[in-house]
Amino acid sequence: MELSLLDRSRTRAGDADGQALHDSIARAKRAEELGYRRFWVAEHHAVPGIASGSPAVLLAAIGQ
Repeated sequence: MELSLLDRSRTRAGDADGQALHDSIARAKRAEELGYRRFWVAEHHAVPGIASGSPAVLLAAIGQ
């Protein structure tokens, strides 16, 4: 069975928003190691608790 992940770059109380983006990149790397088929990122603009509003920018960082 092929599995995919959806990541929303959730922020955590006490952490900088940038940490959520670093965590998303780390999750993408781990998902690849575990053999997940796809790693999706959500698009949310000006939503409290979500660090990424631009999937294209986050995916560029993940792809790097």
